[in-house]
Amino acid sequence: MTNTENTWDKLLQIKTSGRDDSNSDEYRYPYEPTSYSVLERLAQSGLIGKKDVVLDYGCGKGRVDFFLSYQTKAKTIGIEYDERIYQSALKNQKTAVSGSKAEFAHTSAEKYDLPPEVNRCYFFNPFSVEILHKAMARILDSYYENPREVLLFYYYPSDEYIAYLMTVDELDFYDEIECDDLFEGNDQRERILIFSLPYYNSEDEN
Repeated sequence: MTNTENTWDKLLQIKTSGRDDSNSDEYRYPYEPTSYSVLERLAQSGLIGKKDVVLDYGCGKGRVDFFLSYQTKAKTIGIEYDERIYQSALKNQKTAVSGSKAEFAHTSAEKYDLPPEVNRCYFFNPFSVEILHKAMARILDSYYENPREVLLFYYYPSDEYIAYLMTVDELDFYDEIECDDLFEGNDQRERILIFSLPYYNSEDEN
């Protein structure tokens, strides 16, 4: 780990480093944690605060959840389909300084029903665009059942993800957080694309 990665893991009292592709396939991608430098930039955006609830798709060992809970005071929910990696998240939760503000579910994105309080969603290419379709359907179901503004954060988005997201009528492009300066190589995918499901007050329509 780099110094930054090591420092944050120690500060948060968790172990989230390393890549794990033991249960990956063409639909579910390997576990690889978001760099802390990227998460710092996300936390500094001001788009996540203590009143928000963040759903982390493919949470792995829980890095995003523990970091955002610590830095922004938001409540976080991580979902993970891989049983062994999910157990690592639970193990981290026992020692994490922000463990009480994070919760985890062992389930797949296709099956997970969003709690009505979730208003932020985070993705770091956890699965294929086919699964993203199904996850988005669940998000939209929750959005229509309990109307509220929802922000969706897509870190390191693939062309396939972007092409699909641009076809979802309900989504508005909101902003992007550039991260390419954090790494060598000038990789244009090093960014967080932000889309919104806007909240329309029924009184505004009258």
